[in-house]
Amino acid sequence: MINIRRIENVDEMRAVEALQQEVWGISEREIVSFMMFIPTLAVGGVLLGAFAGAELVGFSYGFIGHENGRVILHSDMLAVRPEYRDQQLGFRLKLAQREHALAQGIDCITWTFDPLQSRNAHLNFGKLGVTGTAYKLDFYGPSSSPLHQGGTDRLWLNWNLNSPRVLERVPGSRFKVPSSKFEIPTAPRLVGVKADATPELIAEAFADAPEQLLLEIPLLVAQWQTDNLPLVARWREATRRAFTQAFAFGYLVAGFYRVSFDGAGRGVYLLRRKQI
Repeated sequence: MINIRRIENVDEMRAVEALQQEVWGISEREIVSFMMFIPTLAVGGVLLGAFAGAELVGFSYGFIGHENGRVILHSDMLAVRPEYRDQQLGFRLKLAQREHALAQGIDCITWTFDPLQSRNAHLNFGKLGVTGTAYKLDFYGPSSSPLHQGGTDRLWLNWNLNSPRVLERVPGSRFKVPSSKFEIPTAPRLVGVKADATPELIAEAFADAPEQLLLEIPLLVAQWQTDNLPLVARWREATRRAFTQAFAFGYLVAGFYRVSFDGAGRGVYLLRRKQI
């Protein structure tokens, strides 16, 4: 059984340091150290660990910040050991983080993620109900992590903890909607996946200013980061252009779906013009 609880002592913080290097493959100089955890926790930060017995198998870390005049918790890191993935630990760590934020009177958590990573997109949009509000170019800059070889462009996410789109997904919530709400809508494509797995940017998608747009990505980008970086670069360039244009035209990222088309899996972002 995996137990999720606060991390408060230095030995456990040291285990978080080691897990950062294990999961992201980063150099020691790029980790967040226990010397940083101690003061941020003293002023309201949240460091949670997922423990299998005494072993740390996952963690999440967030600190207090401000966005548009309100206090937020910014969730800077979440990691789970590979052998413990696909056990809902990322989801559980986020729900625990939500509880700790609400206990402090904070109703919004922000974080960033790589929009080419479909697994994370599914967690964020499909299971947590976040909204993508901005696109950050090269957010972290140069990094020693092999996982960052395709660049560090990021989507900025807002998790409005008491919004209907979040409450309808939280286990045990009384506020529920029919599951059909999560079915992919019909809308023009802004980016498509071609038969050779390269991106197709459809410039005329903005022509009639539709209320909704779809942006497709392949599901294999994580694999290509180890064996096909040129193709990752093509997808980074295409999606960077599409997302930045969409935000400039007043769209937000409202959802993510995993679908199969002609026998190939792909992810589909839903972009909406109106506020959600």
